[in-house]
Amino acid sequence: MTAIDYRHAASVPQPSRLARVGLWLRDHRRAIMAMQWAVVLIYAVLLIGPAVLPLPPSGAHIWNNLTLLAQFLFWGVWWPGVLISMLVFGRLWCGIFCPEGALSEFAARHGRGRATPRWIRWRGWPFAAFVMTTVYGQLISVYQYPLPVLVILGGSTAAAIAVGYMYGRNKRVWCRYLCPVNGVFGLLSKLAPVHFGVDQQQWNAPVQRPEAMQPFTCAPLVAVKTMKGASPCHMCGRCAGFRDAVELKSRRPDHEVVHVAGETASHWDSLLIITGLIGVALGAFQWSASPWFVTIKQALAGWLIRHDTIWPLEHSLPWFMLTNYPGRNDVLTLLDATVLLSYIAAATAILSLGVSLPLALAVRLVGRWQWQRFHHLAHGLIPLAAAGVILGLSSMTVTQLRADGFALGWIGTARFWTLAIAVMASSWLLTRILGRYASGLRQVVASGAAILSVTAPLVGWWLLFWHW
Repeated sequence: MTAIDYRHAASVPQPSRLARVGLWLRDHRRAIMAMQWAVVLIYAVLLIGPAVLPLPPSGAHIWNNLTLLAQFLFWGVWWPGVLISMLVFGRLWCGIFCPEGALSEFAARHGRGRATPRWIRWRGWPFAAFVMTTVYGQLISVYQYPLPVLVILGGSTAAAIAVGYMYGRNKRVWCRYLCPVNGVFGLLSKLAPVHFGVDQQQWNAPVQRPEAMQPFTCAPLVAVKTMKGASPCHMCGRCAGFRDAVELKSRRPDHEVVHVAGETASHWDSLLIITGLIGVALGAFQWSASPWFVTIKQALAGWLIRHDTIWPLEHSLPWFMLTNYPGRNDVLTLLDATVLLSYIAAATAILSLGVSLPLALAVRLVGRWQWQRFHHLAHGLIPLAAAGVILGLSSMTVTQLRADGFALGWIGTARFWTLAIAVMASSWLLTRILGRYASGLRQVVASGAAILSVTAPLVGWWLLFWHW
């Protein structure tokens, strides 16, 4: 009997290094929860502390003022770092570090556990929440002042706790459906070179080891048995080793976009990539530096004055509706807000058309029109969209560091190569995706058309970083 057990144990393959990391995450939940609460504490200090302090005086620096330090960490380090981590590790941030996720799950553990209503499960929330949060943040200057940060990030956290308390026992309903960056994180994680892979054959096979049947709760409500990609997975490791079928493993970074997204892509994905991450985001980063914004505002102001309509130039709204800090000479009037919204809307429309038309032409060149192919092809632009958002957020870092006397002469070169690598990655993905639907000359011609879709975003970033 002993000899039989020994032979069986010897036949069980030893886990790889990556697989052992996944098993470590599964077996050290207490350590992970302690780390999550430490992040919650740091998050609370950086969020609430600046909001109760006076605005930084002239001459303050990030090393001697909590408000400037928090601003630098949130927008210059934290968020760009989180986005980069999605590209490298998948949604490890969501499962291991995110304070909102930890608080929402804690509330769900002690909440009412009601069934999730249909309106929460609407698939358009990732796109709608991202756009609304981005535009609202521009109206109240979320990157410059602590109270808007408290409203947007603190409001999101409060909503996450409330949703967790009301719905989904031990589940992260907020993270799964309503988090404003859930869709963005899901798209970027499709490029991650690591994921929790599921062996369907092994899952359905008889289990030889009782310890492989250890039950787990998937907090982000993923159907682990049928999971094919990293997009919905929070990389928490709770399912690692289940039925000896779930394992943290490596993969080609283009695998999910090329081979999985063709089945799962939807119009909401295309809207988030093209209209949201490329259109709205670039318009939001661009307007304050644009001379066109100033020209349009001055022309409208002149027209209003000539027609004796002065109130749009004189009236603003409270700071939580429009930027209103007269002590800093920073007030958005109703005219400013109108031009701001119009600028972002126009930039979004132009960029969306500039991206969508070449993609549509490429889809038509490989055969008859299919919306599913268009949505699949849009995934090829994820690297460029991600690079744009990361560069846009890191520009806050650059501005603050330059204000504090740091010489950053290399930043232009770094931006150039970041965009160049992103364009090459997107071009590769577009070509690989089109290879699923055509070959030979037809694929080459369609790929050339699809690659033209990067032109409009590149022009937008060139204007912002090098021309204006």
